Amino acid sequence: MAKVSRFEDLEVWKSARAFSKLIYETTSSPVFSKDFSHKDQINRSVGSIMDNIAEGFERGGNKELIQYLFIAKGSCGEARSQLFRALDKEYISQEEFSLLENKSQEISKQLSGFIHYLKNSEMRGEKYVKEPIEEYSTTPPILNFES
Repeated sequence: MAKVSRFEDLEVWKSARAFSKLIYETTSSPVFSKDFSHKDQINRSVGSIMDNIAEGFERGGNKELIQYLFIAKGSCGEARSQLFRALDKEYISQEEFSLLENKSQEISKQLSGFIHYLKNSEMRGEKYVKEPIEEYSTTPPILNFES
C-alpha cells in the first residue's frame, strides 16, 4: 500500500465525497427537496461518512482510525436505509435507487477492506513514529504579540 500522508489521498474518502455529491444532487430535485427532514438527514449521513474518515485519519493512530471507519460504515448503512425510504416515498426512481445503493455498498466494502488492512498491519499510526530529535530546534519560538 502506498504511503498516504493526507486523508484526501484515501480512495475511500474520494468515493465518499463523490457519493455525497450524488446524494446532494438527488435531494435537490423538486419533489425530494420539499421533504426538509428527509433531505437533511440523508445529506448529514453521507457527509458523516467522509467526515469520520477524515477525523479518524487526522487523529494519527490506527486504533482511533479503525473506530472512526466503523462509524463511517454505520453512516453508510444509514444513508442506504434513507435511500429505501426515498424509494418508498417515490422521491427517486428504481434506477436512481439502484445506482445510489450500489455506490453505498461499494463504499461499505472499501471501508471493510481498509479496516481489515489496518487490523492486520504492524503499523500503529503516525503519532507513534519516533523521529530523530535533531530535526527540531531546541530553541523555543519567539512570539511577538505587538502589532
